[in-house]
Amino acid sequence: MSKKPIAHKARKRFGQNFLHDAGIIRRIVRAIHPKPADHLVEIGPGLGALTEELLSEAGALDAIELDRDLIPVLRTKFFRYEDNFRIHEADALKFDFASLCTDGQPLRIVGNLPYNISTPLIFHLLSFSGKVSDMHFMLQNEVVDRLAAQPGENHYGRLGIMAQYYCQVEKLFIVPPGAFNPAPKVDSAIVRMTPYATLPCPAKDVTKLQEVVRTAFSQRRKTLRNNLKPLIDAATLETLEIDPQLRPERLTLEEFVRISDALSDTDQEEH
Repeated sequence: MSKKPIAHKARKRFGQNFLHDAGIIRRIVRAIHPKPADHLVEIGPGLGALTEELLSEAGALDAIELDRDLIPVLRTKFFRYEDNFRIHEADALKFDFASLCTDGQPLRIVGNLPYNISTPLIFHLLSFSGKVSDMHFMLQNEVVDRLAAQPGENHYGRLGIMAQYYCQVEKLFIVPPGAFNPAPKVDSAIVRMTPYATLPCPAKDVTKLQEVVRTAFSQRRKTLRNNLKPLIDAATLETLEIDPQLRPERLTLEEFVRISDALSDTDQEEH
């Protein structure tokens, strides 16, 4: 007897595109490789296509869902998992993910993230990286390229630098539009982000690093000399062995940290 599909129209304002391709779902679950002891957190479970596969293998799952009409659908679908399935009606952009770490177990976060909030949501999640063992996200392919980009590549910028400050980033595979309902106009991709136990390039002040990176990329076509003028002069950049004539996409994470640390030292001297 075939299951009757749940009627729920995807809402544009929530950026909903529901995953329905069974082959893709299995491939995602294989990539995540959930185990019975894991504490999974799923952002935007939608109609629960991925949730079902994850719950059958994991020990516990917290779902963060903003669309209140989907809450009863999910509660009904997963009623037999009531001991280890919890739904939080909340906006993931404002949610305190640390509040889920009640047993000291690190979180494994997964989600088909809405395109319209993916970048601010990733920045929000990075702030909890110390409580997370890994994150697997479905995102617009271009966003995944930005997350994984290396210096000198077209997609290299603020998002990738800050993601790679906290995490090892791996692009896993492409997901075509037909895997969703409704089908988006662009390809999606799966990315794995694994927070470092020890940061490879720790900054003295990460807020200062964020300011430097944001300012450097304020106008991509301009040089560091021009973009960073409000923060640091060309002569000081040269003492740090950084060419002020370079464009920001040529700098490594380590070089951005070098600039921010120099500014942190100057701030401390002034105080």
